[in-house]
Amino acid sequence: MPLSRSLSMTSLSGVLPAWEEDELPVEDLLLFEVAWEVTNKVGGIYTVIQTKAKITVDEWGENYYMMGPYFEQNFKTQVEGCEPPNPAIRKAMDALIHNGCQVHFGRWLIEGSPYVILFDIGSAAWNLDRWKGDLWQTCSIGLPYHDREANDSLILGSLIAWFFKELTDNLGDKPNVIGHFHEWQAGAGLILSRSRKIPMATVFTTHATLLGRYLCAGNADFYNNLDKFNIDKEAGERQIYHRYCLERAAVHCAHVFTTVSQITAVEANHMLHRKPDVVTPNGLNVKKFSAMHEFQNLHSTSKIRIQEFVRGHFYGHLDFNLEKTLFFFIAGRYEFSNKGADIFLESLSRLNYLLRVHRNDVTVVVFFIMPAKTNNFNVESLKGQAVRKQLWDTAHTVKEKFGKKLYDALLTGTIPDMNSILDRDDFTIMKRAIYATQRHSLPPVTTHNMLDDSTDPILSNVRRIGLFNSRNDRVKIIFHPEFLSSTSPLLPMDYEDFVRGCNLGVFPSYYEPWGYTPGECTVMGIPSVTTNLSGFGCFMEEHVSDPAAYGIYIVDRRFRSPEESCNQLTQFMFSFCQQSRRQRIIQRNRTERLSDLLDWRYLGRFYIHARHLALSRAFPEKFKMDPMAPLKTEGFRYPRPYSVPPSPSASLHSTPHHSDVEDDDDESYDEDEEAERDRLNIKAPFALGAMPEGKKKQPGESGN
Repeated sequence: MPLSRSLSMTSLSGVLPAWEEDELPVEDLLLFEVAWEVTNKVGGIYTVIQTKAKITVDEWGENYYMMGPYFEQNFKTQVEGCEPPNPAIRKAMDALIHNGCQVHFGRWLIEGSPYVILFDIGSAAWNLDRWKGDLWQTCSIGLPYHDREANDSLILGSLIAWFFKELTDNLGDKPNVIGHFHEWQAGAGLILSRSRKIPMATVFTTHATLLGRYLCAGNADFYNNLDKFNIDKEAGERQIYHRYCLERAAVHCAHVFTTVSQITAVEANHMLHRKPDVVTPNGLNVKKFSAMHEFQNLHSTSKIRIQEFVRGHFYGHLDFNLEKTLFFFIAGRYEFSNKGADIFLESLSRLNYLLRVHRNDVTVVVFFIMPAKTNNFNVESLKGQAVRKQLWDTAHTVKEKFGKKLYDALLTGTIPDMNSILDRDDFTIMKRAIYATQRHSLPPVTTHNMLDDSTDPILSNVRRIGLFNSRNDRVKIIFHPEFLSSTSPLLPMDYEDFVRGCNLGVFPSYYEPWGYTPGECTVMGIPSVTTNLSGFGCFMEEHVSDPAAYGIYIVDRRFRSPEESCNQLTQFMFSFCQQSRRQRIIQRNRTERLSDLLDWRYLGRFYIHARHLALSRAFPEKFKMDPMAPLKTEGFRYPRPYSVPPSPSASLHSTPHHSDVEDDDDESYDEDEEAERDRLNIKAPFALGAMPEGKKKQPGESGN
């Protein structure tokens, strides 16, 4: 039975351009996607393959398989074991099993329920020395005995290449096989498959180059010196030369090489010496709500829960109005400079100064959600939540007594004396509760006991800039050094709910090949700050005429000095603080409207193009593609909003002492009308990769 795509590429609000790529005969093909993160959550690639599974299954049906390492606990909790539907796959698995290697098959219990083939690395470890010899003879890459991760990657790659050899032998000429490999951990399988001349089409995707991540983490001036690095020397000094060789060999062996963003394409061209054939941006599964603007209600609900935590954390020092308090946050791996925490803290110091000088009544509470080494919650943070709960219980006790007396008095037809309706005991209870909130120390900056308090980069910089949550500071800092969980006794919220309750996500990354955190903010309707050194920021610059009007603030860290970038970030945040409540609501509407752009139903087309290109190169007699034809993976561009934008640069109050009470004449705005006009005004499609006007190209950079 022929398989066909179940999703129309034009189904997204009627604004996305139609998909014109010739459909592949998927009934005659088998697609295998190989990654270390299949059923194994260790990094951002897990999010990529998990969220993309649904649209790939919709396209390929039972001809789509994911491959990765077997971990018993993951298999028991995430995979439903079953028999492979394809007899050729069953025979290939049996060939490995009969030779003492364990292979497991099942359905991954995520959206789309894709088939997974998982290889037990431990069961095949006895072959490691022999396979190391094969790798050396094949491509002169030697792996040191002490690098467990590289050794495991070679075992996985050898098992996968063995599987593909058995599979293609069983299939003969039909159907054809496509193997899509992610990152260097899966690269050995691609290298060995190509060296053994297995008849299959191959695609390799790098989500971040190994050396690029190491160099940036070492505070190198990376992007200004891309063409000056001695690659072999740098990799050798960091003792990752063998990993780098695996990555580079995989890149050059693949029929099609892809990467996730234009900025990473420039990096890969220099670090790996191959220009990517296709850029495959990362997407998300965007779930639209049935109720109009439901995301605004979710923001309000989650914000109330964050406010409750703040009441407890700042007990005794709660001299600021929570209704005029904005919540900013940064989250992700604890890479202090790569994630931009350094420039963020410096900008917060300057923002605090501006808010105090202008006597602004807005308070900014900033959350740092980055996992670090701790030995549990600190006592002061837990005490704050206990005090808050005690005050809440006291207030409810007094309220019930007050309400009963008031009710009885009204029944008799009299209005009671408010001074006599509460007795002495009630006042005593309330005074004791007030005295319990007194504290002689400042609210803590961190919620946990840090193991490396004196050397922790965030805390060291907080001490440098002097933001200790004092009363006269308009910027307060809370460092939560572990990921959020709804089971936490301190801040019982899942990450998604927490993001929905915040006003602004700030991610001024220096090294960010894509950047899922600002993307997640966007689909939830929360404005965010990103940079033009992140894949997400570059993608938004290409697709949105005025990103700031849609709540995407892009800090220029590529063509400006660190000082200029810091000032720009400070201005973005200060201007955001000057927006009225109504302007923030309008901006959240516009931000959420961009979620269609990040949906896999649109971004999946770039993967489709990469597979088609790989087949045309591996089997040119069966699959035709004109190598000179322009890419059909064209984007489109959101126009500037029809009504007056609430972006700070275009719509600031003349004084910082504005009121949150809005005038009806403040701004003519109708969300539905504006969205419809935007749909009609979408600009003509254009090829991804165009350089913004006035920007210089990096050495060796091209606009592919």
